[in-house]
Amino acid sequence: MSVPTIVSVSPNSPAEQHGIRGGEQILAINGCVPRDVIEYQLLIDEPQVTLEIDSGGIRSEVEITRQTGVPLGIEVDGALFDRVRTCDNHCEFCFIYQLPPGLRKSLYLKDDDYRLSFLYGNFTTLTRFTESDLERVLVEGLSPLYVSIHATDPKKRAEMLRNRRGATSLRWLQELLCNGITVHGQVVVCPGINDGYWLEDTLAGIAEKYSELATLSVVPLGVSKYTNEPRMRPHTKEEANEVIDLVESWQSFFLENLGRNLVYAADEYYLAAGRKFPSAESYGDFEMYEDGIGMARAFELEFFNDNFKRDKPSGFFASVEGAPPLGFRAPRSDLSSEGEKQQKKSEAPIAVLTGEFGTEVLRPLVASLNRKDVRIVPVKNNFFGGNIGVTGLIVGEDLVRVLSKEPEGHRYLLPDVCLSGGRFLDGMTPSELPREVEVIPTDGAYLKNALISNRL
Repeated sequence: MSVPTIVSVSPNSPAEQHGIRGGEQILAINGCVPRDVIEYQLLIDEPQVTLEIDSGGIRSEVEITRQTGVPLGIEVDGALFDRVRTCDNHCEFCFIYQLPPGLRKSLYLKDDDYRLSFLYGNFTTLTRFTESDLERVLVEGLSPLYVSIHATDPKKRAEMLRNRRGATSLRWLQELLCNGITVHGQVVVCPGINDGYWLEDTLAGIAEKYSELATLSVVPLGVSKYTNEPRMRPHTKEEANEVIDLVESWQSFFLENLGRNLVYAADEYYLAAGRKFPSAESYGDFEMYEDGIGMARAFELEFFNDNFKRDKPSGFFASVEGAPPLGFRAPRSDLSSEGEKQQKKSEAPIAVLTGEFGTEVLRPLVASLNRKDVRIVPVKNNFFGGNIGVTGLIVGEDLVRVLSKEPEGHRYLLPDVCLSGGRFLDGMTPSELPREVEVIPTDGAYLKNALISNRL
């Protein structure tokens, strides 16, 4: 078990006023060693806190008194100070198994930790969940959580997870729901395995046993060229239509019996099927945005309606003092934070770089501006291959291939969703691309402003 290392101290905060500095380690708080940043917050949430500090091998105690509601002002280096609970499932559709070799090590970590589910919205299967975990979730109110379901039939779920505990671990889902914990569920649909009859059975199981779920996202599997699983393949157009039809029929059932839709199909299904997206109103508050549900409609609303402000969850870590942003909630790029500085006033033609799926979403939006000097440049994902077409998985290698054929002197807009910490998944940075790009937030309103900013 490690201890939290301080990475930054807020100016004029109580911590800075008491001489706390970055690089020091917190050995204990009020005599207790925190296991994670959740426990860290509970320990520091007192008007008087005693920190045991290690500063280059020199130990000292610092007593801090502060007013109620005033943050301590410390950011630590990680969310978990004990070991992350790794996943012991072996799902055929797991994308981590489909990554090429040579990427940074953090991308290969498979976690199944309910704490990361609460903090960052990661999905957990609950196969490693225990009685003590349940007690902690209920006592500390760790809600909402995100649970991978995939199938409600015990044998089918065990088959999907390749783990016999998959057959019984949904009992924890019942306990969480019965005790008032908000849970968002997910079903990854694999053609020929848990679609058709099995998807119908799963939705019936949700209605019978887990109707207290806040939402249930039905999403297609991603298949890269690196998969070694012979049963894994993309959906056909016909299969995508069948999934949508099934989901929408169950939406009607849930709406009639619960007063809400509960289950939703991912935007990718509508793109694969060539169908129009449901109305924006049907997505409510876009709670499943980051699971690919309602992204297109939310982006459209941002693009056309200056007054529309979608609640953009910065992660539940934002409500936990000291928790660092990690994973897909990490800062995308230092460039995107500069905002208006990047918008160049110029009459140069504009090219919007996006994935193949993004192209279908953006095309009618850009066309509505009636601008002959604006075009969309689709970036085919050769790096991962397969059916990977989302913008968030664009890598530097594919951008190099595409931009090398593009003219100089144009403005190239790149959404920051394909960056994490200023780097693409393949480790490259925007500065290594053959054309200068403007990294902009992945937001409809910001894109529109960037497109019209060249009007002098």
